[in-house]
Amino acid sequence: MTLTNMVGVRCCFKLLYAIVVLILLHMNNPCIGCSERERQALLALKQGLVVDYIDPFLSWGREAQNKDCCEWDGVHCSDQTGHVVKLDLRYQHLQGKISPKLIELQHLEHLDLSGNNFSRSQIPDFIGSLSNLIYLDLSHANFGGLIPYQLGNLRNLEHLDLGYQDDFKYSGSIYAKNLYWLPNLSRLKDLNLNSVNLSDVVGWLEAVNMLPKLTNLMLPMCNLPPPVISSVSLLNSSKSLVQVDLSKNNLNSSIFQLLPGAYTNLVSLDLSENKLSGRIPESIGQMSNLVFLDLHMNSFEGVISETHFSKLSELRFLDLSSNSLVLNFSFDWVPPFQLVQISLGSCKMGPYFPKWLRTQKSYRWLDISDAGISDTIPTWFWEFWENEVEYMDLSHNQLRGNLRSELASSYLNVSWNQLEGPIPSILSTVLTLDLSNNKFSGSASFLCTGTTEERNLSYLDLSSNHVSGELSDCWIHFQQLDFLDLSNNSLSGKIPTTMGYLFSIKTLKLNNNRFVGELPSQLKNCEELTLVDVGENKLSGLIPEWLGENLLNLSIIILQSNQFYRSIPPQLCHLTHLQILDLSMNNISGTIPKCLNNLTTLAQNGHSSPSIIRYTTFWWEESSYDLPYEYEESLTWKGVRSKYKSILGLVKSIDLSCNKLSGEIPTEITYLVGLVSLNLSRNQLTGQIPSRIGNLQELDSLDLSRNQINGRIPISISWINRIGYLDLSENNLSGKIPISTQLQTFDFAYGGNPLLCGEPLRRTCPEEEKGSGQSVLVNEDDKDGLITRGFYISMGLGFAVGFWGVCGTLLLNRSCRYTYFNFLTFLNDWIAGTFETTCFPSVEDGCNEGLLFVLVFEYLSDDKGSH
Repeated sequence: MTLTNMVGVRCCFKLLYAIVVLILLHMNNPCIGCSERERQALLALKQGLVVDYIDPFLSWGREAQNKDCCEWDGVHCSDQTGHVVKLDLRYQHLQGKISPKLIELQHLEHLDLSGNNFSRSQIPDFIGSLSNLIYLDLSHANFGGLIPYQLGNLRNLEHLDLGYQDDFKYSGSIYAKNLYWLPNLSRLKDLNLNSVNLSDVVGWLEAVNMLPKLTNLMLPMCNLPPPVISSVSLLNSSKSLVQVDLSKNNLNSSIFQLLPGAYTNLVSLDLSENKLSGRIPESIGQMSNLVFLDLHMNSFEGVISETHFSKLSELRFLDLSSNSLVLNFSFDWVPPFQLVQISLGSCKMGPYFPKWLRTQKSYRWLDISDAGISDTIPTWFWEFWENEVEYMDLSHNQLRGNLRSELASSYLNVSWNQLEGPIPSILSTVLTLDLSNNKFSGSASFLCTGTTEERNLSYLDLSSNHVSGELSDCWIHFQQLDFLDLSNNSLSGKIPTTMGYLFSIKTLKLNNNRFVGELPSQLKNCEELTLVDVGENKLSGLIPEWLGENLLNLSIIILQSNQFYRSIPPQLCHLTHLQILDLSMNNISGTIPKCLNNLTTLAQNGHSSPSIIRYTTFWWEESSYDLPYEYEESLTWKGVRSKYKSILGLVKSIDLSCNKLSGEIPTEITYLVGLVSLNLSRNQLTGQIPSRIGNLQELDSLDLSRNQINGRIPISISWINRIGYLDLSENNLSGKIPISTQLQTFDFAYGGNPLLCGEPLRRTCPEEEKGSGQSVLVNEDDKDGLITRGFYISMGLGFAVGFWGVCGTLLLNRSCRYTYFNFLTFLNDWIAGTFETTCFPSVEDGCNEGLLFVLVFEYLSDDKGSH
């Protein structure tokens, strides 16, 4: 037999053997499908879960529960054995508890329960008994409590994702006290513990170090402590690691000791938002496969040179922003990379516009804000807009020149520069546009040029420029607009009525222009408004009642420096979220509403965050970015008008100054215990300062000057320990100034009140001149108080007459004295006999004086009283 024939025979025998094996397997499993045991386990799992939306279990258990469970939605079985090997119930809005019967699925290799809501229950420890698991995803499932150490039994596991358990904003997030169980997962390739609290895990680095096949390490937002480097020179997994995300932790620069040039396979490195300081090591430039590098929001300093990028030819995403770095490149440097994202905000690279950007042909995200550039934008820069740059931030530099019509960015911020000329018609594509604090001029008509359909613009800031003319009535096309700031320009005419179509608007700032007429009533349709500032214009008419009837989300209203007249509408008291109310410098008359105590936010102690931050959402690369913007307002504080931004959230203020308000200061204003600033100066107010003014313990500034207020200064004003500015001048106040730590330091606060006396004034009070020492200060005209000078006189006379009228008689008249003591003896015996069986507290137990008084009164009212 030839060699060829022998080989052919062997092949035939092998084929025959395989066929026989398949036949035998089929005979043992005549009906390939899941076993009854596995089917019952799945039905038990279904029974323990509750469905909110579309039921994913509609196919489970049909036909009297005889249907093959391998055909059920989310269930996958092995083609060879029929056992359930995969269970995929991700994002099915499931609630409830996982049945322990799950451990009957001993052949399960893939388990995905992510995107559900398990109500902060602990991850079941019996999952650790599914020894064949290769893939386990419990992310976004709202588990809570301690991670069970039994997960260390899953020795075949390659993918473990327990991240993002705080999607439902509950306080009880998942945590671990140690990771001693982790090294048992020697086959693990992907580890994601995003947002798991690991603050108490001291040896987290050692545990990760013992995973030799680890490829993707995701530990962001874990409160990781700085690693102990002494026992670890470098990660065993350094040759396999591809992606590392340790962002938003408490790491320091010691983490860089783990990055030698051995990390040749590393593709993505994210160490952003940590506590890294010092210089960025040049060894990063040796990671030749690096595509993504994010080190933003740390405390790095020093120089970044060409060496840091020497071998990064694959780099596409670079973020070094929010550090104190200086980029020092040669004038003709040609980088080895072509970046898609360039984020270098706050990295100094001026004074000239960086020429190396000309070599980048593919970027779609550019941030070179606050870069110390003082130069004209070069003409070559505009050539790259044909690449559809989606995000561009050139703000906070000293850039000069004009904007070009080629602009097509979705996000454009060129604020705080020296740009000038007309504004091109670029609103057809842009979503977020900030041109504020430049020298742009010309007509505002560009807003409506070519407007024939609804725009997607959500944020528009043209403030602090030289834009003039009237606003066109075309705002019906901007219904997505969330933020609009046209302040500090030269705009004129009436506010367009079509602004009432800005149904999404939350911030409307038109202040410091030349607008005339009334506030258009159509604005009452903008029910999402939280801030309205139309101050410093020439608006007139009544303060609209609909401000308090329709715009119930308002927290800041500024109408100052206009020509509004008549009274303050009481409907403003409906604004429970109101934090700042500025109606100063108008022609408002009438009285201050007494319903101010309904302003809930001002009637509460405590502060919010220092700044008021809102977010606009920007989508890029299939990810959403919440881009923050801070509210800024000009307010009169301590007699000076200034801008407030970083502490605006702490301001709770009412300013009604410079009007024609009359009547008394309502007592209800003393219920606004959260007030930090109250200015009622330059009005025609009369009456007295409310006696409970001291309730306003948070007051830092109080100005009641230039009114016609009379009476004494309430003693309670001395209780306000935080007051840093006080002006009561030019009124008709009288009497002694109360004494406190602060009140005597305000030299200017009391001038123009001829009847005031005491420190810090040079006028001595009459009682002090008589040498009677410090007298008790009494407010005789206090309508809310009962203690007056006459009260003390009456009390003294009453005490003398009452005491000596009774005690003197008993001392001097023997018969009265005998009669009185006989009465007391008889009363004692009567009480003891009459109430012998009654539960009455003894003297030792503490006498119930109220009950004793009743008994005495009944005795004296009875006939026995004649005895």
